[in-house]
Amino acid sequence: MKFRAATAAVAAVPLALGLTACGTGEPEATGYKPSAPVATNTAAPLKPAPHLNRVTFVPAMNAALTKQKSWHISGTVTANGVTMATITGAQSTKPAAVSMELSGKAFNGQTARIVGVGKAMYLSLPGRTPAGKYLKLTAADLAGSQSGLGDTMNSADVTKAFQSIARAMRNVKYVRSQTIDGRKLDRYDLTVDTATILKLGGAKTVPKGLPKTLTYSLWMDSAHVVRRMSFNQLGIVMLVNMTDYNKPVHITAPPASKVVSR
Repeated sequence: MKFRAATAAVAAVPLALGLTACGTGEPEATGYKPSAPVATNTAAPLKPAPHLNRVTFVPAMNAALTKQKSWHISGTVTANGVTMATITGAQSTKPAAVSMELSGKAFNGQTARIVGVGKAMYLSLPGRTPAGKYLKLTAADLAGSQSGLGDTMNSADVTKAFQSIARAMRNVKYVRSQTIDGRKLDRYDLTVDTATILKLGGAKTVPKGLPKTLTYSLWMDSAHVVRRMSFNQLGIVMLVNMTDYNKPVHITAPPASKVVSR
């Protein structure tokens, strides 16, 4: 269970972090103009912004790609109600980079680190790499991997994450509004085709036992910016919060002295 939780967390986090959407849905105010001059005009009340649907959701996500340059990440991975890992980190789109730390029971109380810069991914995994060292992986290295990490490279690219969600998505459903951390958010459930999302991420086969579809839950604010995301894969539940949008982050690749060969 620990290894499955660890690999699920490492492989799935980047895709989750790609789900940053932004858009506007406020209609222009309308009113009426009387035939004779009067002291005041009576304006019709503004209609609430419409909820996103299967047609409008993807364009909203695409719009986000040009507006959200960076954000911070925090979250948890649980299995059967037990916290297996905590997640902290940051991500930027220009330049494309991500830095994350995962620690907890899934890693025997130690810390796993992921650094992605450009087209390279660096992994520091307790028990699989020497302490303080990173294994450098490229898309070619991960192609066909059966370790559960095969989709990490592609999904760490925000652009590819958006493309994968758009192509694999089968339905979008508005669930309800909730107040989380003092902010009113709208929850949407996205149904995606399991085989499609895995294959777009680089997996050659779909593991046995997975359902035909997976559901991602996203919480958006009034500007359609995603503030929270969760999903359940193989009984592993991941919850991720995105905060501090467009604040500067500085992510660099580990120095050559800390990179080991396979």
